[in-house]
Amino acid sequence: MPSSLPIADPAPEDGLLPAQAAEGATHRDLGVYVHVPFCRVRCGYCDFNTYTATELRGVKQSDYAEQAGAEIAFARGVLERSGLPQREAATVFFGGGTPTLLPPADLARMLGAIRSAWGIADGAEVTTEANPDSVGADDLRRLADAGFTRVSFGMQSAVPRVLATLERTHDPERIPLVVDWARRAGLDVSLDLIYGTPGESLADWRTSLDAAVAAEPDHLSAYALIVEDGTKLARQIRSGEVGRPDDDLEADMYELADELLGAAGYGWYEVSNWSRGEEHRSRHNLGYWLGHDWWGVGPGAHSHIGGVRWWNAKHPAAYAQRLAQGVSPAVGRETLDAGTRRMEMILLRTRIVDGVPTVELPTAARTAVAGLIADELVDAKAALAGSIVLTRKGRLLADAVVRRLTTT
Repeated sequence: MPSSLPIADPAPEDGLLPAQAAEGATHRDLGVYVHVPFCRVRCGYCDFNTYTATELRGVKQSDYAEQAGAEIAFARGVLERSGLPQREAATVFFGGGTPTLLPPADLARMLGAIRSAWGIADGAEVTTEANPDSVGADDLRRLADAGFTRVSFGMQSAVPRVLATLERTHDPERIPLVVDWARRAGLDVSLDLIYGTPGESLADWRTSLDAAVAAEPDHLSAYALIVEDGTKLARQIRSGEVGRPDDDLEADMYELADELLGAAGYGWYEVSNWSRGEEHRSRHNLGYWLGHDWWGVGPGAHSHIGGVRWWNAKHPAAYAQRLAQGVSPAVGRETLDAGTRRMEMILLRTRIVDGVPTVELPTAARTAVAGLIADELVDAKAALAGSIVLTRKGRLLADAVVRRLTTT
């Protein structure tokens, strides 16, 4: 969740959605994202909407569960008054920030508010992110008892020097410990990695991959480091204090990740995500890529219902104030037209292993497919079967593939 919000139309204070939002809703899942905007320290590379204790300006973390609960109750009313069908939450995802800076009882309370508002479907995926040093074995047991089914640990690297550059505070030797605790609590486990940190070598990256695989998680994510304007890392690079990430090295790192993870039994299902079998794919994130509905709870959180997008006030104080006044915490909204929705569908579905059905492409775009096959960016066998699926080379050049499919 970037720290800057888009420029769009003001969101109505009553939050009501246009009629288009309800069209086809029975065929879309409803997911709920809960943004917990608190961090113990701010990492130098991070551009997310997060706040340390000194940046909260009078807002208390201990009040947050009640505030989030108020938005969830408001959301239920909005969807009902806007003509949306009653749907149980198919997935729930607590992200941040560091959700597990809040006590398990607060996370359980927010999950309970979701259950009261919409219900949670049988077999729903319920995830929380966690830093390895922000939870203990008892915390994980309490989360599992509350209904969480999955935890995603921010591992990032197994190399202390790389973690120091990223300003991550955990000891890499803690990773197998927290994974074991989560397993004993009955939780599925995902590990998040970052590659391309200034000063990180290919050998460093192999060390991190080997350590991640040795922990035997169900799911792994690997994201290339993006240097965001306004971050401490961007300033360090401009001043020459640290080097700029190398695009060619990052490509080598991606290829190494796909090779090692594939050999260890993890199949890619999205450009930056691998899992042990389909049952361990992140169903919540697949909801984003497949264009389903989600309500984003919390400061700066984004929502999407039937081609209508909106986003909340960024600062926790402004967010809390709007809820206290009984109005929507949203401050901006846009309604996507059919052409934009089609372009976004191509952009997002191109990233996943199931690909984009060729019949969903604009007629003119289909003429680009032969060239993409010739350039080894698209799998020829899948294309003949009717889907545009990226090769490994294509995944490295996914943006270029999308441009060719949308500008032909």
